[in-house]
Amino acid sequence: MRSPWTWTALVAVTGVCGALPFLLADGDDPRPLSADEARRMALTPLHAYRDSPAEVTVRAPLPGGTAVVRAVVDEHRHRAVGWFDTGDAAERGLLAWDGAGLEVARPKVDGSAGPLARPASTAEAVRDAARLRPTAWIRRGYGPASLDTALRLTLSLAAARPDDAHRIARSGRRHLGTDRIDGRRYDVFSAGDAPLRYWIDGAGRLRRVREDLDDDRTIEVDVTGARVRTAVPEGPWASG
Repeated sequence: MRSPWTWTALVAVTGVCGALPFLLADGDDPRPLSADEARRMALTPLHAYRDSPAEVTVRAPLPGGTAVVRAVVDEHRHRAVGWFDTGDAAERGLLAWDGAGLEVARPKVDGSAGPLARPASTAEAVRDAARLRPTAWIRRGYGPASLDTALRLTLSLAAARPDDAHRIARSGRRHLGTDRIDGRRYDVFSAGDAPLRYWIDGAGRLRRVREDLDDDRTIEVDVTGARVRTAVPEGPWASG
């Protein structure tokens, strides 16, 4: 019997798959930021902090497929808990992470790990995680896997105060064009020398961030932009 998404599978997420498509709604060439765009980018981390905890969907390449994580991220405490799925019933389960590493539920004696049924919602996955004993979690530090990179990215999007708009305007960031997600218009910005792109609305709220990895791999984090009531449970970080 194959084990579900546990220690061995997490370590193995280092393969390559094709990059996710990147298409903009307009055909504008990249250009420097306007003063208003720099101001909106400066407000983005503060909005993410104030809107936290919030739901995110993470997509990272796997050998021959994509790992999807749906989770609640608490940017105040730099912790997140959610549900992992590869589309394979034997490779999915509960996942937690913070700034130092990630945790998965400890397998049962028979080699299975529960719950394996896909939760109806992210909130249900968090409730499932809250019911587990602290000893049900196995922890490891971050490695080079694309999923590890994506999880760490989710914890780097917020700050308790706005960034410096003048510094952003001089940082080499560019306006790449516009795009629509769920019928809503977003400006797409580059991050200067970093291989990141940000989808930001007219109020300065982040909807999506995408990072280009080596070998044409891409990771993506979608943010709901709305605060959720579901709190990140203590269990994965509590002592046994």
